[in-house]
Amino acid sequence: MRFNRNYTLLCVIAFLQGFVFYGPIATIYRQSRGISIYEIFLIESIFMALTILFEVPWGIFADRYGYKATLIISLFIDFISKIIFYNAHSFQMFLLERMLLAVSVSGISGCDSALLFNSVGKGEYEKAYGRYYSLGVAGFLIAVSLSGFIVSVSMDLAAYLTIFPYGIASTAALFLQEPKGSRDNAFNMFESLKMAFANKKIFIFLFSIALINESTHAIVTFLNQIQYQRSGIHIKYYGIILVLVQLPALAASKSYKLSRKFGHKKIILAMFGLIGVSSIGLINTSTPILSVFFIAIINLSSAITGPISSDIQNNSIYAFNRATMLSIYAMIIDLVSAVVNLGIGKSAEISIKHSFAACAVLSCLAIVICLHYFKSEQDNKSLQN
Repeated sequence: MRFNRNYTLLCVIAFLQGFVFYGPIATIYRQSRGISIYEIFLIESIFMALTILFEVPWGIFADRYGYKATLIISLFIDFISKIIFYNAHSFQMFLLERMLLAVSVSGISGCDSALLFNSVGKGEYEKAYGRYYSLGVAGFLIAVSLSGFIVSVSMDLAAYLTIFPYGIASTAALFLQEPKGSRDNAFNMFESLKMAFANKKIFIFLFSIALINESTHAIVTFLNQIQYQRSGIHIKYYGIILVLVQLPALAASKSYKLSRKFGHKKIILAMFGLIGVSSIGLINTSTPILSVFFIAIINLSSAITGPISSDIQNNSIYAFNRATMLSIYAMIIDLVSAVVNLGIGKSAEISIKHSFAACAVLSCLAIVICLHYFKSEQDNKSLQN
């Protein structure tokens, strides 16, 4: 792919935002500062609810005032949230950090992919998005490779060092260029919702994506560390393990090759199936090697699904207000995820096995719903022919 300024800068931003040095001990870090596992999931559900609230207004703002301005503001708020995370010692402060992050994430969500889509074009989008995602993973791998040493000094230091790459990422956004014709495309909220709901089939797909996203997010972000403790793995190895788990996610940069060869349907259903099977595997094991293996498979499957899902969503949009439409899609995903997250959190209170069982059930449900979506798409094409 030839040099493209926006594409290059977005990749740099994704790479820098991967530098979450506290990633391997995120749950333990919160617990060390007085937050229970249920409070972590409760804060996460509030975060999702606020993300839902801000999604569409941010999308309308982006279509009216530009993608560049939206990303500059959102990335700066993300930077501030990392400062608060480092200074948090109570439920209220961790909640404030997540509230600011909700504002930031809802601003970036849809806006980054809309800017990327407009910058590289429809034909190159899935390939570009895969690389964009993979560079975020690459940054994260470097960070967690260093985190073992950092955490051995202090968990606080891991949170402190994360602040700096996020500050640089927010500065990099200042050099983005606004694509031609991206401004003044905003419709009012009612018109945008009406346009979105005109394509009812995409909501079936979004529902399945929400179920699978939240299952994988819960396992890879929160439950993994509890599983490692259950397996008797020492905390000093969590950074190395996270590198091993995240390495397969680099395959996202090549997901476009898989989808071109086998099609979206086969790849997505296969990935959903692997997530479900791996979740079942985690229920029945406390072996260190198998625990790491199953979590790595879940992360790989999620990474391959991401660019394909984004491509399907972008190609379902024919209106000019792309950022708004993508924000509406994200809002639907977040709404489902918020409900699912509370359920997984409650099951985790009972036992880690119950939470993995819940994730396995959600994965199976996602497969059934996704099959219905692809069938309806196939029926629609048959009618058109």
